[in-house]
Amino acid sequence: IKVLPAHLASTPSARERFLREARMAAGLSHPHIVPIHRVGEAGGFVFFVMSYVAGETLGERLRARGPLAPAEAMRLLREVAWALAYAHGARIIHRDVSAENILLERGSERALVTDFGIARATHASALTADGRVMGNAHYVSPEQASGEPVDARSDLYSLGVVGYYALTGRLPFDADNNAALLYKHVHEQPPPLADALPEDHDIPDDLVALIHQCLAKNPADRPQDAGAMVEELRRIVPSNLFQL
Repeated sequence: IKVLPAHLASTPSARERFLREARMAAGLSHPHIVPIHRVGEAGGFVFFVMSYVAGETLGERLRARGPLAPAEAMRLLREVAWALAYAHGARIIHRDVSAENILLERGSERALVTDFGIARATHASALTADGRVMGNAHYVSPEQASGEPVDARSDLYSLGVVGYYALTGRLPFDADNNAALLYKHVHEQPPPLADALPEDHDIPDDLVALIHQCLAKNPADRPQDAGAMVEELRRIVPSNLFQL
């Protein structure tokens, strides 16, 4: 159950935005998106109720065990890209794609994207009403970091960060504070992924190129939609590496 903090619930604009966004997210039904079953208000609280997923976040997995095996990482990327393609088709962008918002289901290892609660229709701006950048600063796109309008390609940048992290166990950008992190997203190139891979991990050169394409500063240089990324992953990776 996700509850809007009381100080925001008492603000009509924040309350309405939370309910509106939750109701939009509740309309999503996909094998790799955690479903929302109810959006409601009770006793001054506003909330939504999601399915419980037994498992852990991708971030927890990476911190505990290190990088994923290449085949596992590639399967996860395809599942998340498929989920994003579906959401983008409904004109919803996530705005906070991160290793903490991807759940790995115990047993099946299925990847599920969660926390569409801050997602907005694709025409919305990148900033909250008080000017704060939405999303984890380790994953925000250059245009999101700059407070510019964002579209679905911003989610693909964030997915590129997830892919880099899943394959190497390292985030492409890190800093002591959010301002420095945002500067790096806007102005610096990530270290070459191939140089950060564990010595015993071998992945196709085309996959390395795809991750770096997602991390392009200019949205026009990234894959233009998540569906195209799904198809590119299908092309790059032999189908027998996936267990769908």
